[in-house]
Amino acid sequence: MTADSRASGFGVVAIASSAGGIRALGTLLGALDPALPVPVLVVQHLDRKRRSLIAEVLGRQSALPVKLAEHHERIQLGTVYVAPPNRHLLVGPTGLLRLSESQPVHFVRPSADLLFGAVSSAYGSRALACVLTGSGVDGAAGVLDVKERGGTVIAQDPRTAEFAGMPQAAVNSGAVDLVLSLEEIAEAVHGLVGTTRQ
Repeated sequence: MTADSRASGFGVVAIASSAGGIRALGTLLGALDPALPVPVLVVQHLDRKRRSLIAEVLGRQSALPVKLAEHHERIQLGTVYVAPPNRHLLVGPTGLLRLSESQPVHFVRPSADLLFGAVSSAYGSRALACVLTGSGVDGAAGVLDVKERGGTVIAQDPRTAEFAGMPQAAVNSGAVDLVLSLEEIAEAVHGLVGTTRQ
């Protein structure tokens, strides 16, 4: 961890999306500074039966390195880790990633609720969770976990989301601190987390 990320108080950014999420993630990640001093963990609901090119697609739009998360991989600052298809993405307090084939949550695997729960447990008040476009309610229970442990929650404004279900469910949970457009979310992340530039 750098001095800047200690000073900001944040240790991780966790992002969840579903329907419409590839476009939204491309916009958000593309607006993040390459000097972002924290890792970014992403759950995007994907077709579990097909090989995913999501890391390559998002990597072409982001100045941050983007990769599919690997089991027992230790996360690095300024890197985006995307949950592979059909695997839950979890993280421990030492920054070690874990991929799980446990039961789907709300019929989906990977689950935003499980990622947010793991992030809140590992990072407490140093967790920053973002819920973007998507149908369904995945993420709504997880943001409650983040909020209960003192973390910060951002939701895409449902009025600007391609699919309003997930961000609206997060807002309805009462745990969301900021409701913003995609462009505003990137700005808010930088304002909260900072960069490593002097």
